[in-house]
Amino acid sequence: MGTDELGRDTLSRTLYGARVSLTVAASVVFGCGFTGLMIGMLAGYAGGWFDRFVNLLLINAFLSFPGILLAIAFAAFLGPGISKVILALVITGWAGYAAWPAPSPKSKELEFILAARSLGASQARILATHLLPNILQPVLIQATIGMAGAILAESTLSFLGLGVLAPVPSWGAMLNDARSHLFDAPHLVIFPALAVMLAVLAFNLLGDAWRDWLDPRTRSQMAVLDLTR
Repeated sequence: MGTDELGRDTLSRTLYGARVSLTVAASVVFGCGFTGLMIGMLAGYAGGWFDRFVNLLLINAFLSFPGILLAIAFAAFLGPGISKVILALVITGWAGYAAWPAPSPKSKELEFILAARSLGASQARILATHLLPNILQPVLIQATIGMAGAILAESTLSFLGLGVLAPVPSWGAMLNDARSHLFDAPHLVIFPALAVMLAVLAFNLLGDAWRDWLDPRTRSQMAVLDLTR
């Protein structure tokens, strides 16, 4: 892969940039999923004014703005750095996970919830062992695809100078440094761009495969197709 303008090995920096991007993506998905699920489940289970406030005001307010623009604004306000990039992306991305359990305020009236309550189960136990497993399937699929979005968002912020601080290599920062050498040294742009593309494609394909495997209807259709071959 050659070297950059300072003589640094492009292959080593690309591999290290994968660690940075995957660390940021995993932290963002975990933070968004935990925050969004907690807020969404509490709103959906409590109902009333709290559910209307979360579902109609907070979630719609965050989802109505482009996420990358909000992330750029928060990152510019917080400053560059891995931890601040993660915080900015969590602040702008939790609403997508809260939207799954929040629209179900009648979930506390379902039969298995009433049965658990009649047996003396606490509110925390009902939320953790009864409501949470019933919404994990779409959330896990969204989390897998969200890894791809987080990698793109981190690369975008690093490309704009709002992400990882130099000299820590990041795919977005490497693309930013290689802009002035696009024609005389195109390998400086090609390999980080390929790394971003392959990582995003891999997580998107994994999310699609996971969705097909977790869906009983799709899994049964695939089994029937295999038997008819």
